[in-house]
Amino acid sequence: MTRQMLIKKSSGFLRKNITMTVALIAALVTALVIPFDEKYLDYFDFKTLTCLFCVLAVVCALKNINFFYILAKKIVECFKNVRLCVLSLVYITFIGSMLIANDMALLTFLPLGYFVLSTTGKEKYMAFTFIMQNIAANLGGMLTPFGNPQNLYLYTKFSIPNGEFMRIMAPPFALSVLLITICCVVFVKSEPLSVIEEDKTELPPFRTALYLALFMLAILIVFRGVPYYIGLIVIPLVLFFADKKALARVDYPLLLTFVFFFVFAGNMARIPLVRAFFSYFLEKSTLLFSVISCQFISNVPSSILLSQFTSNYADLLVGVNIGGVGTLISSLASLITFREYTKHNPKKAGRYVLLFSAFNFAFLIILTSFMLILKAI
Repeated sequence: MTRQMLIKKSSGFLRKNITMTVALIAALVTALVIPFDEKYLDYFDFKTLTCLFCVLAVVCALKNINFFYILAKKIVECFKNVRLCVLSLVYITFIGSMLIANDMALLTFLPLGYFVLSTTGKEKYMAFTFIMQNIAANLGGMLTPFGNPQNLYLYTKFSIPNGEFMRIMAPPFALSVLLITICCVVFVKSEPLSVIEEDKTELPPFRTALYLALFMLAILIVFRGVPYYIGLIVIPLVLFFADKKALARVDYPLLLTFVFFFVFAGNMARIPLVRAFFSYFLEKSTLLFSVISCQFISNVPSSILLSQFTSNYADLLVGVNIGGVGTLISSLASLITFREYTKHNPKKAGRYVLLFSAFNFAFLIILTSFMLILKAI
């Protein structure tokens, strides 16, 4: 490979993974202030990285046998009108985000939403459905430690008990379910829907059972039932023989994003002026400041950075979850949805952004106000 081709491929990779690129730049800039030393090793949360890798790898394996697609399609085929169909698509994404993480839920179920609406002549609901699926993925994942990447990080960093984690996230989760349901009922008419053609794709029994067993192992690792290093040995080893493509398709840029932000956050925490600045505002309102932070630097980097300056993990956890709705950059999942929509509707990007902003900021304002009122009671 020539030098020119290598540069072209590298620049293309960096442009494609803009969040990772920003994290890399941020890490390099802070490294100029805090030179490399032995303390850099303390920045990395290896358990979080291992858990994230294990979950992503098994989900890729299940996706390769169309497990989630077939499961979702069977559910969608049960409904005979557009409103129930859109509700089912949104709920599937909502539930999926709790099990396979928000970005993977969108990568799995957005194509299904496009397939259903385009083949039944209901494209007019495409933008709304994609936006609701996006909101459902961001907010549905808040209930479980592995539903969102920032959850996994905070759950591990602060060793949050399982029961307390669920208790913290239950109120915003319940309100999110209610708001999403109301939106789908109000904005989607109960129009008749023709039955989708039968898909003859079948699941391979042995591989399905094997991957579900690996998925259960990954979940046990997340919930601290099994040491994380066991998963790091068993899951890659099994997949190497069962499905090498799953290992190749793991979202490694997401893992690298975490690595770079660990460096960035660790360096920022060692700068006295920065520590004083963040500590001051987090003392005023950890919840509000974390929500605002997500709108500018996204929820994953916000959780890593702000966790260096506060021990109030309950408010931080809520803030970086509900802060995932709002701007297009408040969550990586939102960029995935935008990319998927504009791939099919390149001339409607402007309209999509306006509609996206209207719904997302409405959700953000309602959820933030609700949680602030709940705290004040």
